[in-house]
Amino acid sequence: MELIIASSNQNKLLEFKKILGDKITLYNLSDYNINKEIPEDEDTIKKNAMFKAKFIYNQTGKNVFADDTGLEIDSLNGEPGVYSARYSGKEKNSEKNIQLVLNNLKNKIDRNARFKTIISLIHDGKCFNFEGIVNGKITLQRRGINGFGYDSIFQPKGYSMTFGEMENEEKNKISHRSIAINKMINYLKENNLL
Repeated sequence: MELIIASSNQNKLLEFKKILGDKITLYNLSDYNINKEIPEDEDTIKKNAMFKAKFIYNQTGKNVFADDTGLEIDSLNGEPGVYSARYSGKEKNSEKNIQLVLNNLKNKIDRNARFKTIISLIHDGKCFNFEGIVNGKITLQRRGINGFGYDSIFQPKGYSMTFGEMENEEKNKISHRSIAINKMINYLKENNLL
């Protein structure tokens, strides 16, 4: 099966390729000469994922999936949430985003958080959504250099390491993206599409 991933984020593309293996031939936006950044102006993670998938489907007519991910922190009323990538500003600077989260949590005892991913798949013009959630907590400081985004400050429940300290293979077994993508794969298998 062939699918376009509605993203030009190389870190995300590599993570999806590792999770999918050879089950699906994955194309990114540059394979279709789409260099325009897709707007992420919706007010929920699900709406952002759906908008991105529809945007690329309308341009290519090909089966496509898009994801949107947010870090939701309980004591910050769910922030940064849908604004995770641009929490500290429009430039989408991960280091500044992490620092802002740590600063906002300075006097907070509750550090419970979750990563949430929504994958929107458009197959033959129909849209399907798949959710992946990993619960955990925000650490007091950065730990680890692997991964991207908030991985160095997110410690999944039941683990002593942050996502940033885990090898990619270990992270991909339990990550929010992996949960959502596996739900999508199961859907495709159940419907004899894979």
